[in-house]
Amino acid sequence: MHEQIQNISTLEELQALYSATYGKNGTMTARLKDMKNLDNDARAALNTENATLRELFKTRQAEIENAVLMAGLQKQKLDMSLNPEPENRGTLHPLTQSLSEISAILESFGYTMHTGPEIEDDWHNFTALNTPLHHPARDMQDSFFLENGNVLRTQTSAIQIRTMESESVPIKMFGIGSTYRKEMDATHSPMFHQIEGLYIDKNITMSDLIADVRAFLSRYFGIDNIELRIRPSYFPFTDPSIEIDQKWHGNKWLEIMGAGMVHPNVLRNCGVNPDEYQGFAFGFGWDRLAMLKYGLNDIRQFYENDVRWLKSAGF
Repeated sequence: MHEQIQNISTLEELQALYSATYGKNGTMTARLKDMKNLDNDARAALNTENATLRELFKTRQAEIENAVLMAGLQKQKLDMSLNPEPENRGTLHPLTQSLSEISAILESFGYTMHTGPEIEDDWHNFTALNTPLHHPARDMQDSFFLENGNVLRTQTSAIQIRTMESESVPIKMFGIGSTYRKEMDATHSPMFHQIEGLYIDKNITMSDLIADVRAFLSRYFGIDNIELRIRPSYFPFTDPSIEIDQKWHGNKWLEIMGAGMVHPNVLRNCGVNPDEYQGFAFGFGWDRLAMLKYGLNDIRQFYENDVRWLKSAGF
């Protein structure tokens, strides 16, 4: 019996032999039933044989089950030494990363973040900002107007107006949000993201503006002596006004920011006395800054949702 059990290779065969041995009419079952007719020595010998036989069945069953498991693993050809495939984890969009970084820098300078509606009325988007009726921004060719006369916000300067109307001076804030203009090329998008800073207090000068802007850009780009070009310009809501350019692709200059001292009319429109308080404002598209930082040639790449490009750019 011992040799017969060891020669069995399948669980079905082992079960059949076990049933023939310990089933209702099994050979060992019959012998155990007749144990009462045996003397003490014969009983002891039968008990030992029975225990040994059951252990043999149990051991052979475990051996066959293990052999079946190993055969299955070999069939699957799993190489447990291989490294697992890398997880395809997503990341924040580069514009989202850029906004987070810019906001953190400005907040470290003492500016507080504000937001406002993307659909604006004429007062907050144009009139309060000292924008004359003949200004191109009021033209249907340049801005997205609604039937009721409201407009998709052309600049986040409207957030500055709302802040000056609702808060008392001194004010040091920056507004963020989407803005809309009818323009589309490699460096312009009809919908882009803008940040505008405003600092109103006593004895604020153009030197304060340039110092803050230079410190901000140095932090953002990680360049100590960042090369900038400051040009005189015109904006209806600042006087004097400047535009700031940065080197792009070696020897080209790219406009990245408009700024200036807040126009006295804007202060008056918001209930601030320009004879007592002065201030500066600056505004830029963080899409444009991200272009420079990540070395892009075309702003539209940010909005194409091309995963291949995002991966190649390190996102």
